[in-house]
Amino acid sequence: MQIVDAVKHAQKQLVESDSARLDAEILLCSVLKCERTHLYTHPEQALSKVEINSFNELIVLRTEGHPIAHLIQKKEFWSLELKVTADTLIPRPETEVLVETALSFVPADTELNILDLGTGSGAIAIAIASERPTAKISATDTSEKALIIAKQNADSHKIENIEFKKANWFDKESHRYDIIVSNPPYMHDNDPHLMQGDVRFEPLSALASGNDGLDNLRTIIYESKKYLNNQAWLLVEHGYNQGEQVKLLFIENNFTSVSTIKDYDENDRVTIGQFI
Repeated sequence: MQIVDAVKHAQKQLVESDSARLDAEILLCSVLKCERTHLYTHPEQALSKVEINSFNELIVLRTEGHPIAHLIQKKEFWSLELKVTADTLIPRPETEVLVETALSFVPADTELNILDLGTGSGAIAIAIASERPTAKISATDTSEKALIIAKQNADSHKIENIEFKKANWFDKESHRYDIIVSNPPYMHDNDPHLMQGDVRFEPLSALASGNDGLDNLRTIIYESKKYLNNQAWLLVEHGYNQGEQVKLLFIENNFTSVSTIKDYDENDRVTIGQFI
């Protein structure tokens, strides 16, 4: 079987995917350890039996709904290639808005103290650290397995200004910070999307948060006041339809300069507030 035939065969199997050809090409590249351009420049390259079997196994898993990121064990975020597994939330493009906003509060060559709550694969902390190497960043998560992945990701990008800690939000925390960022679980427990698509294979603890999806956000917004320096900022990601509710939580907890920032699809995505 040649590359061109393998891709066509996989496309026919991936009928439920909105991006069947792209899925097939990404999975084949993971088997061949090549870039996608190689598939177009060498369409007649013959595949070995081992390569064919490996490719077919990945296609079967994809037809069952397993996320591409889990199958190839990596995902690009902020132009950084990150390792991801079933133990971590897959970084989403809209979370880059949270990173971009946080960076706007961190001047270059400063030693601000930053806390990333619920770091998962380490995507947010590593993205910020890569842009602000003099900042001092702490990143926490309750999952030991997730922290192992986060540390591996930091090491792979030679990031040295992050301290990873196992903690449930502010448990065991004793420091104050200039900026606290978090992308916590914010789907409600009975959200039908939890049983659909790629989300089915991601850790539920990183997705759902109570009947209205706001349980963890309430905790973070309320508790953060004890760990923010004067004039420090709290930035949280939330669902597209939660902007007004989250903004109200900030105001109720006496934050000032509260505003909600939209993502690249013009949906409410990040709410920020200053603690004075």
